[in-house]
Amino acid sequence: MVTLIRRRLLSLVLVIFSITFLTFSVGYLAPGDPILVLLGPRRDPVVYNNLRHLYGLDQPWYKQYFDYVTSLLQGNLGKSYRYQNRTVNQILESGVAVSLKLGGTALLLSLLLGIPAGIVAALHQDTWLDRAITVFTLALFSIPSFVLIPIIRAINYFVFYQHNLPSLPAAGWGEPVHWVMPVLVLSAANVGYLTRLTRSSMLETLRQDYIRTATAKGLPPNQVIYRHAFRNALLPIVTVLGPSVAFLVTGAFVVESLFAVPGIGFIAVQSIGQRDYPVIQGTTVILAIAVVLMNLVTDIAYTLLDPRIRAKS
Repeated sequence: MVTLIRRRLLSLVLVIFSITFLTFSVGYLAPGDPILVLLGPRRDPVVYNNLRHLYGLDQPWYKQYFDYVTSLLQGNLGKSYRYQNRTVNQILESGVAVSLKLGGTALLLSLLLGIPAGIVAALHQDTWLDRAITVFTLALFSIPSFVLIPIIRAINYFVFYQHNLPSLPAAGWGEPVHWVMPVLVLSAANVGYLTRLTRSSMLETLRQDYIRTATAKGLPPNQVIYRHAFRNALLPIVTVLGPSVAFLVTGAFVVESLFAVPGIGFIAVQSIGQRDYPVIQGTTVILAIAVVLMNLVTDIAYTLLDPRIRAKS
């Protein structure tokens, strides 16, 4: 176990180092000058040169990258080009908390809906209930977020608002009622993915010899299903928790932007339009670290659940 964690931490460091180099390279090689965008058409050459020196843009690329990595190791994500009196840490501080609430709630909802739906579909294989769950979850997995958002808004408007019923806010963040539509949209694809995976994993487990043996011994059906079958079917589900977080991270950019949720996805999209590269790099690094750490937690959980993997490690 210790050896496995040590290997995973080493790979984590290498991945994060690669991501910092890629994000820096994209910002460095991107067309346009962020200082010119900041100053606008009426620019003073003296002010322009001073700002380039302030942000270190007059230095060679390797010196800029070295300073960038040194600052990251100190927990400093740099200074914003757009908001000169604020650091990237200050800009992202509130956004990280919002994205954690949104993504965590969406992940929890995905698990609470996707896993039970997959179990029900597997236990009623080839029935109308199985087909209905399969078709519905396939639709959830296939419809992109930017298509699902207008559908949910239309349902909210025509079903609730037009009939003078309590309707959900179309945008914003604050009260729990603002969370409903963003969480539903962000978790939709994950629910479909987890349902299909749980169904296939349960069906494969239910065909195993030890399940037939447990049934033949006269064990109660609930004990066979949930103590023996589901426990072993859970292993493939645990392995996709890391990719599930990646799903949520990528979907957050669309969901936060269209629902005006002030998370780091929303901040990143705004920064792209403003060519605020330090903020873009900061959000990329934070999201990458979140995904990599979740993969590490998934590997550790899988090792703890499967004695065979634990013995090899």
